[in-house]
Amino acid sequence: MTTSPSSPSIRLRLTRPTWPAPKTLRTEVLAGLVVALALIPEAISFSIIAGVDPSVGLFASFTMAVVISIVGGRPAMISAATGAIALVVAPLAREHGFGYLIATVILGGLIQIVLGSLGVAKLMRFVPRSVMVGFVNALAILIFIAQLPQLIDVPWAVYPLLAGGLLLMVFFPKLTKIVPAPLVSIVALTALTIGAGIAVPTVGDQGTLPSSLPVPGIPDVPFTGATLTLIAPYALAFALVGLMESLMTAKLVDDITDTHSNKTRESIGQGIANIVTGFFGGMGGCAMIGQTMINVKTSGARTRLSTFLAGTFLMILCIAFGPLVSDIPMAALVAVMMLVAFGTFDWHSIAPATLKRMPTGEISVMVITVAVVVATDNLAIGVVVGTITAMVIFARRVAHLVNVSALLDPDGEQVVYTVTGELFFASSNDLVYQFDYTNDPGRVVIDLTAAHIWDASSVAALDAITTRYERRGKSVDIIGLNIPSATMHGKLSGELTGGH
Repeated sequence: MTTSPSSPSIRLRLTRPTWPAPKTLRTEVLAGLVVALALIPEAISFSIIAGVDPSVGLFASFTMAVVISIVGGRPAMISAATGAIALVVAPLAREHGFGYLIATVILGGLIQIVLGSLGVAKLMRFVPRSVMVGFVNALAILIFIAQLPQLIDVPWAVYPLLAGGLLLMVFFPKLTKIVPAPLVSIVALTALTIGAGIAVPTVGDQGTLPSSLPVPGIPDVPFTGATLTLIAPYALAFALVGLMESLMTAKLVDDITDTHSNKTRESIGQGIANIVTGFFGGMGGCAMIGQTMINVKTSGARTRLSTFLAGTFLMILCIAFGPLVSDIPMAALVAVMMLVAFGTFDWHSIAPATLKRMPTGEISVMVITVAVVVATDNLAIGVVVGTITAMVIFARRVAHLVNVSALLDPDGEQVVYTVTGELFFASSNDLVYQFDYTNDPGRVVIDLTAAHIWDASSVAALDAITTRYERRGKSVDIIGLNIPSATMHGKLSGELTGGH
């Protein structure tokens, strides 16, 4: 068919999909394999914490990783079943059964989508650096502590295997970085224990691996208001803990890779992944910090492919290579996680030279964050407590920066008070006592040119000052208000005492 010169021509531009370079592809594939191997014992142990079958945690890790690799906002971050989520849902699963757990996961995912759409990710800007450093250090400590049970009351052969795995991961990269050192360590120690017949705890001792893919289904619960009332508090806690850990981990990966990620998309993506996970019979999850560090920091992964392959390899390893995976010695995986813990800890933050320069308040916030996380075994609680502590310290510090100075006119008819600083609930409480109500002349001017009114407490303090002067027959003029301060003062002045 031909077209006339005057008729519009139609051109179809066919573009090929952008594939990673061979070197990048190799890095992503091998990283996904290492993470998958590290996910198996963790998912099984978290299932035990939640009081469910090991397959429930493994299915959750599979679906979370695959779905979040598509809908998430932070490439290369690993989401799977986690200990924090297990602790939230364990009481519900223990007291009411598996069906209610699944319903909670689905409802928690819906809440995460709502919170993500409302912009909850923007709250991350209020997390101070000292809390972030405490979060990272506490994470490293928790990863290390989590490995200790695998080193207690075990055959003596575990310890040389652990030492050999650590040495291999430290020195192998000096020879080549083509293959991730953790993968080499896992394969070498597995071959050694199988070939030499060394009897040590293995992955298979942690629980039975699934032999088939998960099948979608509907939670076996009555769809009533009573059910909703029962699971809603758990679902809300599930959503908040999952989002907190995921957003903090995303920020950590941003810093490591020097890239920016879409936190709103990540929040919504976590919700979608949990809904899918719930319908496939998984226990739900969130960003998995230890495995993310293996993927990003140890293995050098940077794209969504590694996350997708981590979940895919996890099921392939369980279903197709279950017997072989079951023979992997736990010492090999413990060595990997210990090296991750060492590499994750911010050693510079506790160096004597750093501590000498850091303000006492910043150090206190970091220590409190670490202490709360380690004590509660919950990163989200530690971050909240650390952030609140930082805000209190900041408020106390800023409150002392308000200054009031008085200048009496030569004729003694007027006094001008100049207020400098930020006026809010902490600083305005003392403001009332900075004026000489008895001895000042009949005209008082309060100049707020160098100040800013932030809240109702400050307006109430100014009203109280004005009232005290008026009781003594003196007039007060407040000048120099910037537009936001004038708006707030005009709206609230005289309205805060209820007419009393």
